[in-house]
Amino acid sequence: MSPTATEPVPPREPAPSDSPPASRHSGRPLPGPTFLRVLNSEAIKFRSLLSTLILLASTAAVMVGFGALSAWGTGQFAGAAARDPQAAARITAQGGDLAVSVPTSGIAFAQLILGSLGVLLMSSEFTTGMARSTFTAVPRRLPAFAAKLVVVMATSFVVTAVSTWVAGLVAVPILDSYGLKLDPGSSQSVKLLLVNSAYVAAVAAIGLALGTLLRNSAGGIMSLVGIFFVAPIAFQLIPGDFFKEARKYLPGNTVDSLAAAEHVPDTLEAWQAAVVLGAWVLIPLLLAAVLLKRRDV
Repeated sequence: MSPTATEPVPPREPAPSDSPPASRHSGRPLPGPTFLRVLNSEAIKFRSLLSTLILLASTAAVMVGFGALSAWGTGQFAGAAARDPQAAARITAQGGDLAVSVPTSGIAFAQLILGSLGVLLMSSEFTTGMARSTFTAVPRRLPAFAAKLVVVMATSFVVTAVSTWVAGLVAVPILDSYGLKLDPGSSQSVKLLLVNSAYVAAVAAIGLALGTLLRNSAGGIMSLVGIFFVAPIAFQLIPGDFFKEARKYLPGNTVDSLAAAEHVPDTLEAWQAAVVLGAWVLIPLLLAAVLLKRRDV
């Protein structure tokens, strides 16, 4: 029996599904994690957490509550000044118009809450292991970091501004009962609102940087407390010209210079305070971005 001749089999043409992705999309780039998509994802994560909503509501409650309490205390002090020349002299020494700063009397607590929120926004990614999923979806990492920064700063600014405005509305009738006037729409009131809101947003950015650098919620929050609460007290208690001068350059002491109607002697100029606060924000953020890019998740 003679062997059967085998005819050559022609090569199979690739099916439409075997073609490369670029040809199926007619040369158009495939959808990817653009910054707007990453920003939207981070915004959804941010507002879907119950702890975030609790912290934001706590900030608003503290701001409004301290505004009302400060209005009552200012009214009591003004009433005492009418009967006590020494109290009147103290009011004059502080600028005469104490009512204008009433709506922002809770800023010290707002910066602690929203600064801690900034820490938790990044540190929780590492403590829960969510960072693996986040940076798998966004391998370059920096867009996710920038999106978190935009979300926390914008939210902190808006929450502080709205809370300050509401605190002013609550304080107006309380101050009126003591014969004091507060105009929330005056130029100085608006300046205080904007400056303090921007300042709290800057504190939240510093908190985000600390959470990225330390990757630990407790460590980041304690570092934030040390910078904004412990260091100013320590620098004030330690004698010496060095600490007296260095205290001006702490970030927590820049807001008064930025919001002051006139320059107070022995303090930073407004532009100097802005540069100092900007350095306190930019340097930790740049360091955090570099280490986030280089370190393992």
